Amino acid sequence: MRRFLFGLGAGLTAGYALYRLGEAMAALRRPAPTFSKDAAHYGRIRRNLEVSNALRTIATAAALSAGGFGARLQRVTDPLPVALRPAILAVAGLLADTLFELPASFVEDYEVERRFALSDQLPRAWFNDHAKALAVSSVMIAAISIPFATLLRRKPNAWPLFATLALLPFFVLMALVLPVYVAPLFNRFEPLVGPLEERLRGLAARFGVGDAAILRMDMSRQTKKANAYVTGLFRTHRIVVGDTLLKSFPDDEIEFVVAHELGHYVAHDSWRLCAFGVVVAGATFWLANLTMPPTQRRSYDKSDALYRLYVRMALVSTLLRPILFGFTRSREWAADRFAIAATSAPQVGCAAFTRLREQNLAEEEVPPWYELLFSTHPSLGKRIAALRRSAERARSEQNGGMHGTQPAGKVGLARNVGS
Repeated sequence: MRRFLFGLGAGLTAGYALYRLGEAMAALRRPAPTFSKDAAHYGRIRRNLEVSNALRTIATAAALSAGGFGARLQRVTDPLPVALRPAILAVAGLLADTLFELPASFVEDYEVERRFALSDQLPRAWFNDHAKALAVSSVMIAAISIPFATLLRRKPNAWPLFATLALLPFFVLMALVLPVYVAPLFNRFEPLVGPLEERLRGLAARFGVGDAAILRMDMSRQTKKANAYVTGLFRTHRIVVGDTLLKSFPDDEIEFVVAHELGHYVAHDSWRLCAFGVVVAGATFWLANLTMPPTQRRSYDKSDALYRLYVRMALVSTLLRPILFGFTRSREWAADRFAIAATSAPQVGCAAFTRLREQNLAEEEVPPWYELLFSTHPSLGKRIAALRRSAERARSEQNGGMHGTQPAGKVGLARNVGS
């Protein structure tokens, strides 16, 4: 059975990689013509890729767990110092996985976006971004793996608890470091100036973040999709508006989009996500450790056992991902409600989300199973419908208020319009 699993997983993974390698080489030699801007077509491709990637992760995990790769890896790393083995193993695994997945990443991340006219980034720039991301990830994973492996060796049964407790300060550190030191490696951030900046700062000041940096980001370097976000913690919080949003949206719609993002900040969603992520990661640690044979739990100083644990963690995290996505969808709904209350303009929200749908080539609705398992956001169709209902309620209340305060005819009407 182990040989069958290994053969099946290895065959599927290798076959897919070779297929994508051929596609990538063909695309680099002669780029394929673009597709028509069809949201349904784009959505189907994106869904198929999400599902195939999840299945590929499971197949790869099965192949690596069932095969003898761990034992061979053990022989290679035995001569290395015990303290350095985890970092070398983790970085080597990251490099191997990145190189193995590079053709698929190019086709699925770059080529699909180019063919749907959602990006005009050059291949060289895409590879440059990919290389920088690999360098940053290598440094981070090397720094994390050494204390993590030390904990495994010293607390082979209790390590999931201690690792879970250490995650919250780690997440906080990442929230402080990434927007200030890592994001500028990929994009240029400049202060937003002019009337829109004053408008957005006034909105932010109403909710206690008037001192936040309001920045313009050259998002068009990678994509034509429009977006804005609020990031950072404590004194590093910042409101970031993509140039793709600034070029295509009127100021009132930009304000609504930023109000939605402010909703995440005011509700402390960064902290909520950190806390929920800690719970999901803790479950990942516990389940991965539970599936390890007792003899291997006592051998976490060996590369074979460490490698098998990493594979199990990757598999379990893939299976638990829908739980995290369900939480993020609930926070998106809450941020929409906040934006309505902050701007009192649900009709502007309808227009903004409709424009986002068109510019980002988003589907009106997605299959329920896909939203449940893969989506971090509710479908735009549902969100636009909710905004329309809110706008209709606001109009009804306004009309009811006008009729109820109009005994003096034009005087009552004038008072209502001016209020």
